[in-house]
Amino acid sequence: MHENRVEFQVSGDYALFSDPITRVGGEKCSYQIPTYEALKGILQSVYWKPTLVWIIDEVRIMNPIQTETKGVRPVVYGGGNDLSYYTYLKQVCYQVRAHFEWNMNRPELAQDRNENKHHNIAKRMISRGGRRDIFLGTRECQGYVEPCDFDAGAEKSAYSDIAELAFGFMYHGITYADEAMLEEDKGNMTVRFWNPVMKYGVIRFLRPEECTQKRRIHEMEIKKFGVHNFTGIEEFHDWEVME
Repeated sequence: MHENRVEFQVSGDYALFSDPITRVGGEKCSYQIPTYEALKGILQSVYWKPTLVWIIDEVRIMNPIQTETKGVRPVVYGGGNDLSYYTYLKQVCYQVRAHFEWNMNRPELAQDRNENKHHNIAKRMISRGGRRDIFLGTRECQGYVEPCDFDAGAEKSAYSDIAELAFGFMYHGITYADEAMLEEDKGNMTVRFWNPVMKYGVIRFLRPEECTQKRRIHEMEIKKFGVHNFTGIEEFHDWEVME
């Protein structure tokens, strides 16, 4: 068990966890389950500092998987708009367990590695619904975050009696140069894929470096942080004043 673990529930009327390949334009259809990258993005909206990296451990699917197709008019490249059909998940609710680890690619932020303070801030931000707006895969799908007891939700899942359900080959997430743990991924942006399986309502994620199916997109430099563009944990007082 990780000492800096957090648990939260995120819910919303609609969600769209689309394959990045389909995001360029045209029809969009949501995956049946949230991706690792989407859940990590939600947690980063709750609380993020470049000092740490959020690791999503597992997610519990609480509500039955159901979809709804809507006609939308997205702006097309080159100007104007066109009619497209997007297939959303609807009435979604997920319980998430995650923890953070230090970003060892940022030695310049070593002085900011105060585990207790970062953990306290993260838990307080979860209790207040996050520091920034929460989106379920895409901006038009608003989400809402609140604390939860992950283990207590086992019997409340719509899939608590289903031993196993596989979802095939899916997008896992993106490894950016500043978070790469493997030497082969450093200096690059890499897309990861995997084959998720839900057991009794819970999907346990592979860690990013455990994904063996991946593709390098392009080279990428690491942004540097210093006194002019970074506020350290000792100067950050939200965790003290927000009672």
